Amino acid sequence: MQLNNKVVVVTGGASGLGLVTCQKLATQGAKIVAFDLNEAAGQALVHELNGQALFIKVDVTDAASVDTAIQQAVSHFGSIHVCINCAGIAPGGKTVGRKGALALEKFSQVININLIGSFNVLRLAAEQMANNEPGPDGERGVIINTASVAAFDGQVGQAAYSASKAGIAGMTLPIARDLAPLGIRVMAIAPGIFDTPMMKGMSDAVRDPLIEIVQSPKRFGEPEEYASLAAHIIDNNYLNGEVIRLDAAIRMGA
Repeated sequence: MQLNNKVVVVTGGASGLGLVTCQKLATQGAKIVAFDLNEAAGQALVHELNGQALFIKVDVTDAASVDTAIQQAVSHFGSIHVCINCAGIAPGGKTVGRKGALALEKFSQVININLIGSFNVLRLAAEQMANNEPGPDGERGVIINTASVAAFDGQVGQAAYSASKAGIAGMTLPIARDLAPLGIRVMAIAPGIFDTPMMKGMSDAVRDPLIEIVQSPKRFGEPEEYASLAAHIIDNNYLNGEVIRLDAAIRMGA
């Protein structure tokens, strides 16, 4: 799929990987719809992209909020061609810690935002994509979800986060199969450790041991590299139903 004049919905589009993805795809002519809770950052993106973007305040865990936002996106730009789910949280918490068992609501919150939130958005975006005129190979849309290497190498205190990202990885193929008759491809990216604003704020004492377990290149990933992979997935019609680790061969220890 060629991005020029295509409409791309990005959750978590006002910060981190989502923000850089919005900026990258806009340079290729895409029309951007950023879903996020941060209104100030979202409006700053709209200003930066000079009318090429629409920001909508969205709670991805709320069915009505997402349904309204999807309808707004279609009303504003006419259609949806790509959906990229970057919204997520990564709080830590041992199953049983110093204060006892992990609070169930904390586990549920991570699952609700990272996993159910992603499915909530993609199901409604796919419904709209099904109305698009088919392009080459009968393609009508592309969905990219964000998993994590934690889906496979979860560390101490990452039970909730790893479960949510393993769910993203696990649903990739069945959703790709579900949507294949509609001409919609489904992929997932599993990033390693990326130099997002949160990571940049960490001390060297935190950063240096993490860099040591990265194989090659010996550094954190750059958000631009995530965005470039997303752009390639959109462009390459034969990528479907797979999770791509983007991690410089990192394997996380306990």
